[in-house]
Amino acid sequence: MGYYDDQETRERMSRKKSGSKAGYFLSSLSGLIVGALLVTLLMPMMGNGGSPAVNNTSSGDGTQSAQTQNVSYDVSSDVTSAVEKAGGAVVGVTNLQSGQSLFGGQSGEATEAGTGSGVIYKSEGDVAYIVTNYHVIEGSDQVEVTLADGTKEEAQVLGGDQWTDLAVLQISNENVDTVAEFGDSQALKPGEPVIAIGNPLGLQFSGSVTTGVVSGVERTIPVDINQDGAVDWQAEVIQTDAAINPGNSGGALVNIQGQLVGINSMKIAQSSVEGIGLAIPIDMAAPIIEDLETQGEVLRPTMGITLYDLANVSVAQRQSELNLPEEVESGVVIQRVVPDSAAAAAGLEDFDVIVEMDGKKINNSVELRQHLYTEKEVGDELQVKVYRNGEMQEFTLTLTDDADL
Repeated sequence: MGYYDDQETRERMSRKKSGSKAGYFLSSLSGLIVGALLVTLLMPMMGNGGSPAVNNTSSGDGTQSAQTQNVSYDVSSDVTSAVEKAGGAVVGVTNLQSGQSLFGGQSGEATEAGTGSGVIYKSEGDVAYIVTNYHVIEGSDQVEVTLADGTKEEAQVLGGDQWTDLAVLQISNENVDTVAEFGDSQALKPGEPVIAIGNPLGLQFSGSVTTGVVSGVERTIPVDINQDGAVDWQAEVIQTDAAINPGNSGGALVNIQGQLVGINSMKIAQSSVEGIGLAIPIDMAAPIIEDLETQGEVLRPTMGITLYDLANVSVAQRQSELNLPEEVESGVVIQRVVPDSAAAAAGLEDFDVIVEMDGKKINNSVELRQHLYTEKEVGDELQVKVYRNGEMQEFTLTLTDDADL
């Protein structure tokens, strides 16, 4: 009886082991099938992904050789689209000047005195027009323009204006493919992305692109036009943190639509300052550009006087020579009235002190120029209040231009 029990037990155990092996085999087989299916499905996806797909091909002798397939990406964005639209309109501008010969005269060959940038804004007939900075072409004997494709063209300077630091050039448009589209600089908002395109440090880095934002609008920067240490003008500019370096002057500041919104002009270059670039708003530049293109100059209204700020006159002289009341502390002294000028015709005299124009208080010569150049035109009437011998007097001028003097 005991033998039977033992034999029966061994038979049951044998049958159980056989069943376990069969189940294990079936489970393994199912896993292999699922794995093979997953690999088959994932391989095409891996070939189109970030890693290169590897294809095995048979060679003539029956061996397998591996070939790699490179995967390229089309990386595009609003910035790349804007640069593609406007970049071709940005050119290099080279200022060429005749050097001194050994005997003190002018040498025959003009050499490079400086480089900057410019923007093609118009193509008409067989010529194209370029706007750049006045300081880029100042003092030039010749100007050479280098297009985006490297083609060089001799340029004619149509006109320049030192007050706004703008100049217009003309070249043949035979090789011109791109013309910049003007945007609306008055619509710019702080924080809006902008792109600077130009040639920092010369033509070696032509077409360089830097990005940033509008840091501020309607900024005013003091400008010393004649380099005498005194402020002559307050330039209205766009402030941006897009990198602007020497050579970028005259280049394009574009918005995210690739439209020209500013002409890069300068940067504040101090060791303690980082990321303050300045550009001339295109809305302010547009009428200046038109005058330079069509007339070669900007016709501004003039009074026909030379000026001196009252702030530079001592208190003793204000009372002894100008007979001013003590409460008058600001204004502009007329040093000289030009004969046959608007001021002379109106009756203004030397040593009159201008304190008001068109009802607006005038504190210094910069404010006087700003009022004349931005709010008045040739032929307009101008109401002026002055102190003469201690008394307030009022005059009316009909403004002329420099050509009339």
